Amino acid sequence: ASLEGLNTTTQMLLEKDADVNAQGGYYGNALQAAASKGYKEVVQMLLKKGADVNARGGRDGNALQAASSEGHNEIVQMLVDKGAR
Repeated sequence: ASLEGLNTTTQMLLEKDADVNAQGGYYGNALQAAASKGYKEVVQMLLKKGADVNARGGRDGNALQAASSEGHNEIVQMLVDKGAR
């Protein structure tokens, strides 16, 4: 859901206590996928639910690198504000 920017589906999964830090797949985790694709609202939802901004894995290494490599500056700032490094 985070990869496709499906806000309603993402919200539903989070309300059902989906693991926001589950690892796996090409992007590594939901936060990295949403950050890479520029889905600001999904990133906000995941951060609010406690997604680990420094989790490593996937294509880009972490969410900050994913957002930065795609030029999503607002998301970069959101992640930095939450302690991403």
